[in-house]
Amino acid sequence: MSKHITKLFPNKVTIESPEDETELSQWKQLLGRDIEILKAKANFLKIQSFLTRHGMECTDLESVVCVKDRNLTSECVDKIVGYALSYQLKDHPIQTPGKDARVVLSGVSLKYGIDLLESIQSGPKKKSTKKSLKDVVTENEFEKRLLPDVIPPDEIGVTFEDIGALENVKETLQELVMLPLQRPELFSKGQLMKPCKGILLFGPPGTGKTMLAKAVATEAGANFINISMSSIASKWFGEGEKYVKAVFSLASKISPSVIFVDEVDGMLGRRENPGEHEAMRKMKNEFMVNWDGLRTKDKERVLVLAATNRPFDLDEAVVRRLPRRLMVNLPDAPNRKKILSVILAKEDLADDVDLEALANLTDGYSGSDLKVGILLRYFFLILFPRFFVLLATPIFAEPVYNCSTSSHKGNS
Repeated sequence: MSKHITKLFPNKVTIESPEDETELSQWKQLLGRDIEILKAKANFLKIQSFLTRHGMECTDLESVVCVKDRNLTSECVDKIVGYALSYQLKDHPIQTPGKDARVVLSGVSLKYGIDLLESIQSGPKKKSTKKSLKDVVTENEFEKRLLPDVIPPDEIGVTFEDIGALENVKETLQELVMLPLQRPELFSKGQLMKPCKGILLFGPPGTGKTMLAKAVATEAGANFINISMSSIASKWFGEGEKYVKAVFSLASKISPSVIFVDEVDGMLGRRENPGEHEAMRKMKNEFMVNWDGLRTKDKERVLVLAATNRPFDLDEAVVRRLPRRLMVNLPDAPNRKKILSVILAKEDLADDVDLEALANLTDGYSGSDLKVGILLRYFFLILFPRFFVLLATPIFAEPVYNCSTSSHKGNS
């Protein structure tokens, strides 16, 4: 404890734990019980305060709220009330008393919100471990070979916080992907509310499309399946289609899951190419048949996320199955500053480093270009330390210093 704090409390009482084992055990139980009571009381006050601020109330709040195993954050309280509202709106009308016009939540709805939050926070972590993935029953050798390539959400290691800028794209992905994967019951009625099964991320190279796909799987608690030609191609005629079918059947078993196809134009390009092999066309057809839901259930939480920097090379049938297409463009100066702050967040920087000036000097640079440029200059300083003092100019004072931009006007 800090000396300044101890000065504020001149009188000190030291409490020592009992030496007897029986008394020590009872003492620890009493301490644990007191901690649980304090946590439950604090959580009750947080939920009550949140309801009051937003014009809501719950008549039997004391009997319902008994969360004593952890401290609820403001974000958790927000989710609990949101889940409770959606549950009550779905099955019961909202009661609004006369003059106050306050929304009255039932205790059943609030209990549903608390239980749902606990199941979401505990469930995906248990299901997403390597041990549980190994316990998946595979139907054939093709699913068995693909299973080791599945990455659980807690091992992906990329979140939205790791991506500087792209706020609009991240917000759209949260609405299109995360909500249907986390709350499938809200999208089970009607045709218009069916979740989107395919999203295309397109834009210049190095703008963060692959990182976005990984972050989506992490944030949504979904298993990540990265598909490429090397993972589904086979030298034996007809096995490629079986691998494609196994991708979707395996994704269904371990759902929620995200099937990610990077550089999708190379795998699902136009089929009218005269030089294309028949086996390749059959694989494309099999992929689209399984993707379209002819052999999958509507309630399965499986999403196909594709990325490319050549969207016009895609087959028309593939484009139709990607109803939502998000442009991931080169960052402007403010967004380049955000990216630089994320890249250099854990580095020791001098006080006079001006990230805004660096951002203004790097027009046309992608996020990948910025990272490569910083690494090149750092390696230069390590190899030639005597020039450290002379390099007072910003890192990108010479933008073409061994690091040209990865995109150009000809790229789309």
